[in-house]
Amino acid sequence: MFKYLNYPSQLSGWKANGGDPCGDSWEGIGCSGSSVTEIKLSNYGLSGQLGYELSNMKSVQSFVLSKNSLSGEIPYQLPPNTIHIDLSNNGFTGTVPYSISQMTGLQDLDVSHNQLNGELSDMFGSLSKLNSMDLSFNQLKGNLPLSFTNLTSLTSLHLENNKLTGSINVLRALPLNELNVENNRFTGWIPDELKDINNLQTGGNSWSTVPAPPPPPGVHHHSHNEDEQKSAEGGLKSAVSVVIIGATCLGVLLVVALLIALISRRKSSPSSHFLDEEMGDQHKGLTSGKTQEFSTELYKGISEDEKDHKQVDSTTSTAIKSLQRAPSMGLKTSPSGRVSFSDNEFASHLIVSRSTSVRAVHYSLADLQSATAYFATGRLLGVGSIGRVYRAKYEDGKILAVKKIDSSLFNGRRPDEFSDIVASISKFNHPNMAGLVGYCSEQGQNMLIYEYYRNGSLHDFLHKSHDFSKPLTWNTRVRIALGTARAIAYLHEVCSPPLIHKNIKSSNILLDAELNPHLSDYGLANFHERTSQNLGVGYNAPECTDPSAYTQKSDVYSFGVVMLELLTGRMPLDSNKPKSEQCLVRWATPQLHDIDALGRMVDPALCGLYPTKAVSRFADIIALCVQVEPGTRPPTSQVVRELLLLVQHTSMQMKEELSSSRRTEDSDY
Repeated sequence: MFKYLNYPSQLSGWKANGGDPCGDSWEGIGCSGSSVTEIKLSNYGLSGQLGYELSNMKSVQSFVLSKNSLSGEIPYQLPPNTIHIDLSNNGFTGTVPYSISQMTGLQDLDVSHNQLNGELSDMFGSLSKLNSMDLSFNQLKGNLPLSFTNLTSLTSLHLENNKLTGSINVLRALPLNELNVENNRFTGWIPDELKDINNLQTGGNSWSTVPAPPPPPGVHHHSHNEDEQKSAEGGLKSAVSVVIIGATCLGVLLVVALLIALISRRKSSPSSHFLDEEMGDQHKGLTSGKTQEFSTELYKGISEDEKDHKQVDSTTSTAIKSLQRAPSMGLKTSPSGRVSFSDNEFASHLIVSRSTSVRAVHYSLADLQSATAYFATGRLLGVGSIGRVYRAKYEDGKILAVKKIDSSLFNGRRPDEFSDIVASISKFNHPNMAGLVGYCSEQGQNMLIYEYYRNGSLHDFLHKSHDFSKPLTWNTRVRIALGTARAIAYLHEVCSPPLIHKNIKSSNILLDAELNPHLSDYGLANFHERTSQNLGVGYNAPECTDPSAYTQKSDVYSFGVVMLELLTGRMPLDSNKPKSEQCLVRWATPQLHDIDALGRMVDPALCGLYPTKAVSRFADIIALCVQVEPGTRPPTSQVVRELLLLVQHTSMQMKEELSSSRRTEDSDY
């Protein structure tokens, strides 16, 4: 951290090597015994960045570096057990790091007055202790994530002066007493539940001017003013009300007595017992360690009417019959054939095996057959080592990618192994990973449904020429490498337990409309026989001939080959090349530190439009990744750090070159 802050002299006691932050009383450091528990460096005039090894600081609870001149992205891994984070009033770019989703004890988060951009990930589901969050004065965009509904302790929220869009309905049930959403691009209506907040600021948005739609059946929202009005009008009516209420209560008591007698007589009724057991399971699920996030996700995709029907009319014979028809908790299937993930017997195994929310949705086989034209050849997107991927198109225009896993791979496996895989994949959520949307397990067929990325795979973009395609610019190539490295680092160093991908290759890196990378095929290593034959040819690390030797460093090697593809535009193995050039790694490795040779290796499609020093640094990172010995390859977090430094240095170099060219033009005159 001291190194990345450029060794600031104002931090008295700090040393670049060695020393004891606690025993030697380092500036801004608080300790408990020999453990660093506080880093408070607000308004110290610090510059530079924070470094990328902060996750080792497991005892830090307060991490405060506000009012400095720090730049670059907020590290994707912060001290994991932090309670208070304040990085406000700096020059940070990028977005809110996803590792915050793991900080279940976090109470205060302030990253206001920076230059953060991009969309907020759906990463707030486990932050039930967060009571104050300030994201104001940035350039954040997109809708508020649904997981905001899980911020059940949040009392203060500042989102002003961003570019956020959509509605703010996800905030309606939060215990807020301070809310500022000014100067965004929010639309819709301000929920009635928020209008009584003492400190509410909503100006500078595009709120609807037409009356809000009525609330769901059975729900009546009223304002504080309405309460006062009703209280003022109650004088004359109070006596009449007392009489009416008394008569009503008497009637209710008589009805309740009759119901109790009736229920006691029917206590042993099979249908009543089934209903009680079913409803009891729901309550047990909410009180036996299941989080509120789980209960929210359980009802995702169900209309308000259906919820009310379950809660209010569940004692009717109609509800009992619906429960008896299928063990689906009485929830209806949508016209598209999709149902909640927890609405079938297959899903019950996943619910038991996980404590976090399940976001995947069950798709019926008939639904997928219709959307893929019965898995027609014309809908085939690609063929992988474990199955085929098809494009599914729906009438509303939505497009998904359906991975149909080869049924032979399930021979000799446990019946519930596929549900284990879906449960595992559902846990992963990273902006540079292909998002799992749903699954299907019917009639011996097992499928995974992913988001569809319109620009296909990196392999197709690099190696399959089309008349209408445009070559990737140098900056885009670096961005693809950085995003992919982040996804791998998330699997290796954020997930618990860590996950090895085992099949990293350019065809498993998908590009969205803005050419951002999304790593796919993660969590499916159990289907590979873990031999070199089943991995992408040309991406295998030397040790992969021995399946037991496969480690995270083998993933790093495969990623190094992907970076070589980005650098050279060549395929990992190409039989059309001269024999000495057919294997990309063997051909390229000896030349990675030769400046002249490196210039000849760069993809001709770039037409020389790249910064020379940046290419050299990129080649240095590749050389580290494709080392023969696994132990000499860097961890993925170091690769991320080096790529970030490359981006920083490239930006500085471009500014210097621009300044130099301007001086040359001036001298010509």
